[in-house]
Amino acid sequence: MNITVSQHAGRVPVTVFHITGDIDTTTYERFQAQAQQAHAAGMRNLLLDLAEVPFVSSAGIRAINNIFNLLRTDAPGESDEAMRAGLRDGTFKSPHLKVLNPTPRVLEVLTLAGVDMFLEVHRDLKTALDSFGGSAG
Repeated sequence: MNITVSQHAGRVPVTVFHITGDIDTTTYERFQAQAQQAHAAGMRNLLLDLAEVPFVSSAGIRAINNIFNLLRTDAPGESDEAMRAGLRDGTFKSPHLKVLNPTPRVLEVLTLAGVDMFLEVHRDLKTALDSFGGSAG
């Protein structure tokens, strides 16, 4: 797995991880550590470009979930209660972590794992970038 990082300025700054290769038991720790380092350096919004990711294992799903939790804030719309209610009625999506262009196989894994319940999936970079910072929680 290789991660190329780019920065984009829209309504809010967005970091994009362009990932190439599998996110699995041999790579998930590096993936998660890179997100933690970026967060420590000030990154608050992350777009995962999965166009070149052929496979995500359960370890990769765990890493995505950990990154989701890392990026959560104390905004009222992101509280545990608001998130549970939003997941229950299908209205909660992470305002800070989103996915771009997952392959059909990876999208199927994200769906089976339930990750698509709280992550927006986008098909083009501009739309994905424009979706960040759309509303305050």
